[in-house]
Amino acid sequence: MTQEHLPDYLQGLNPEQLEAVRYDGSRLLILAGAGTGKTRVITSKIAYLVREKHIFPESILAVTFTNKAALEMRERAMGIEPACERAIMRTFHSFGAWFMRRNAQAFNLKSSFTIYDDDDSTELVHSIFPSFSKRDCSDYAFLIAKAKDYCLAPDAPNLNFISNHPEFRRIYAAYEERLRATGNVDFGDLILMPTLLLEKDEAIRTRSRQRFKVILVDEYQDSNVAQFRLLQQLAGPESMLCVVGDDDQSIYRFRGAEVRNILNFQKVFPETKLIRLERNYRSRQGILDLAHSVVVHNENRLGKNLLATRAGGLKPVVAILDDQDQEIEYCARVARQHIMAGGRWRDIAILYRTNAQSLGFERLFPQMDIPYRIVGALRFYEREEIKDMLAFLAFLANPRDEISFKRIVNKPSRGIGATSIDRIVTAAIDGGTDLLEASLWAEKEVHGKGKEGIRDFVRLISTARDSLTRGMAEANGQGNLGSLIANYANQSGLIEYYRGKDSIAGSQKEENIEELVNAASDIPLSEEGLLEFLDKIMLDQSQQKVDSGTDAVTLITMHNTKGLEFPVVIVTGLEQGLFPRNDEKGDEIEEQRRLFYVSVTRAKDLLYLSACRWRRMHGRLFETSPSQFLMEIDPSLYELWGVRKRVAGGASSGHLPEWAEGMTVYHDEYGNGVVIKVHASQSAGPLVIVRFDSGKVAQFFPKYTKKLEKVEH
Repeated sequence: MTQEHLPDYLQGLNPEQLEAVRYDGSRLLILAGAGTGKTRVITSKIAYLVREKHIFPESILAVTFTNKAALEMRERAMGIEPACERAIMRTFHSFGAWFMRRNAQAFNLKSSFTIYDDDDSTELVHSIFPSFSKRDCSDYAFLIAKAKDYCLAPDAPNLNFISNHPEFRRIYAAYEERLRATGNVDFGDLILMPTLLLEKDEAIRTRSRQRFKVILVDEYQDSNVAQFRLLQQLAGPESMLCVVGDDDQSIYRFRGAEVRNILNFQKVFPETKLIRLERNYRSRQGILDLAHSVVVHNENRLGKNLLATRAGGLKPVVAILDDQDQEIEYCARVARQHIMAGGRWRDIAILYRTNAQSLGFERLFPQMDIPYRIVGALRFYEREEIKDMLAFLAFLANPRDEISFKRIVNKPSRGIGATSIDRIVTAAIDGGTDLLEASLWAEKEVHGKGKEGIRDFVRLISTARDSLTRGMAEANGQGNLGSLIANYANQSGLIEYYRGKDSIAGSQKEENIEELVNAASDIPLSEEGLLEFLDKIMLDQSQQKVDSGTDAVTLITMHNTKGLEFPVVIVTGLEQGLFPRNDEKGDEIEEQRRLFYVSVTRAKDLLYLSACRWRRMHGRLFETSPSQFLMEIDPSLYELWGVRKRVAGGASSGHLPEWAEGMTVYHDEYGNGVVIKVHASQSAGPLVIVRFDSGKVAQFFPKYTKKLEKVEH
């Protein structure tokens, strides 16, 4: 089929993209570099299979990692072929919840289970082990989640891979027992439990493989061990399995992502076709070359070379600065130059390794009249008042939900003491009943204010459950979930409670509750609508959205930039000990190189890199040296900021320069070499570029290293 005879939606694809879309073999790995149009490829492929290959949309499963990505995939595929609406396009965890609700009996669950987030898991650990500090509970909840990412149960022989703590196995087992007693699941269960069920239940496995003839995975480099095993069970011999990813952008190891899933894909599936997407539509070539010159030092990669489709562009700039204040001033200078050239503040992103590095910008940018926004602040659904409302909804869905019960039963205060609450929970667990029934029992046993408080709580929840059961259309003509939330917020006293907080602290808690009511106003008042709404919220693990409508500089961590792009990017804090940290070795260093690669490839037009000679950390001032990643960049690929006239080999004003071209030098690791170029910067001293006898070319700031020595003849 020639280009002119292609359907409209396939015209304009480059040859590699078109090959990936039209390939109909059973196994396909699309290695898609940064900015190479992978979203267009995967959505076009879904539409192609439905429209041209007549695959039933219902038999297509497409999974990714964020709700934002899943929504974009759905909208773009439907824009080409409306029938794609019937395909299953979800996040991994959303698919897991979908699968579990449809097979709830096989999991010994009710389909109305709710999903515990990280905070809920921490609270559950604390409820089992009240003597533990909240920090310890959070740490154990994190380790349990990590164990589930690796498909490790409490009795797994190799659980020590997760933690060597002698009590961890016991704590994990107690957590699982209590979680099962609540009738709920946590995030890790949404992948782990379907995987284990499919591995042992041949009938369900066969039925699932018959349902899903085509499986597509986006951002495959971010998959963990459990997700990989889930795919192995879903993809039968007759299935078409297509994964799209970039090994150079695997940066979420701390969340359980396993880069070897993509590196070893062809070994696990030997018949796999590999297609590389290397035409970059985002960045200038100089930016891509700089990124490549660092990531190429990684041993564990499949390898590719990105070619920019946008010609021209300036070289990236490296600035070696005295301290954080000068770094902030430098960033301000770059930003103002961009504005003076006709740009906008929102074109600019300032990247850093840790959230703490934003504080200096927050302190000084207002004084400099530079508008900014921080990506990574507290998310809407993580706010106290919103968590309260969601706990109410979760308890409605599942009255055995201990964590939600504890959050709302005495908020605002109804005089129900901690002892009474613990007795209710114990009674529910021992009696195999739910917490609402246990509360009815407790009302008869408790006296005083607590008795009235329990009665009020039971009445409040019972009324809400009745409304949910029959729908509210007959009651007030609204009949949506938002009205139920509004009624609870008012009748429980929480609106008055937060209104008082707003008046004292100037917060917007009441407005936030109103915003939640608005968000739920188009959800039908039914159990199905309630679960749909809770899933939508609990499963939203997408990165915080960047409000592109506000004209302000973006302050953002390197990890949070994944999937974003900006005309101007400034990567700060490129010092050894900060990025990378001194304790990062082996695979960890390779992941940090990939994080550097992701960071610089966010830049479309201009890239700036900065490092400081001194940095204040943990309340102390440290002398630093430039990051090893800066030293790995080919010196010809960037300009050094503040460079004065190049130092030549001869005398200047009667004085021999300290470093000059032609000098013989020795380095502890690289041996003998000759200086081939010297630059001087404003604060970093000379930059010395050396060609060693081995042929290796490296660069050094002698001011920062003692390993480079001049050899006297």
